[in-house]
Amino acid sequence: MNKPPLRLTLLIALYVLLSIVALWRSYSIQSIDLFSIGVIPVLVGLLMRTHWASIALKVYLAIQTLAILALSTTAIIAYQITPEDVKVVFNGFNIPIPAIAAVLFSLLVFQYWVAFCKETTIYLKPKS
Repeated sequence: MNKPPLRLTLLIALYVLLSIVALWRSYSIQSIDLFSIGVIPVLVGLLMRTHWASIALKVYLAIQTLAILALSTTAIIAYQITPEDVKVVFNGFNIPIPAIAAVLFSLLVFQYWVAFCKETTIYLKPKS
């Protein structure tokens, strides 16, 4: 299998975008965090088809899942205390919380689907 499957290609494209954003964010705030920069080793492993890429992808997904669960829990607690203050505003636009939750959930499900599908395992298997 020379080319990655379409779903893995889409994930690699997403990770390229995330890597660019992570590098830009790290440069702009002059700080590095695992959640942002963690995508780079995963991307390198997927592009080089290394034997550890699958493990790195699954660990990165676990980190993402924990981060989203922590943010969700914080948002729910904040909403219980002061519902009028729980809002997301980006460049003057109020983004609805259910839309953010739906996008994050969809991205996580897509990444898990790619990480655990048979084609990805075959693609990342070392050649014998």
